[in-house]
Amino acid sequence: MTAPADQLTGAHRSARPRLIDRLVSRNTAILLARNTLVSCVVFAFGLVLLWALVEFLGMNKLAAAALGFLASNSLHYAFGYTWIYRGTERGVASGYGYFLVNAGVGLAVTLALFAAFLSWTPLNYLVARILVSVVAGLTMFLLNAVLNFKRV
Repeated sequence: MTAPADQLTGAHRSARPRLIDRLVSRNTAILLARNTLVSCVVFAFGLVLLWALVEFLGMNKLAAAALGFLASNSLHYAFGYTWIYRGTERGVASGYGYFLVNAGVGLAVTLALFAAFLSWTPLNYLVARILVSVVAGLTMFLLNAVLNFKRV
């Protein structure tokens, strides 16, 4: 018995589209739009918290950025689970665990880039934090959409 020609040539593909095809789709655009809206709201919350911690409590800017990041990401998870990625089969507790792991990656990206901006540019710390949020936010969106909530 011989195998079909497409198996021999590797032309046979699984029913699931390639990752790039899933990323460049209407579904991903909708998820990204929802995520962007939620991200802007919780980022504003985190930015106000950062400002308050630095200006009113005299906290170290890097420590305040970390605290603001973690607080806003916990809020983001609540919106993510119920609205952005609704319909996920991931459980609430396990999803939050994965979300925190992804937030750890985002936190590392955030702190590394934030520290670099503070050290090597004359940018105001709030402006630096805004710029850093774009890179960290897209990184976390991809991790959560593909690996955690599996909606892409």
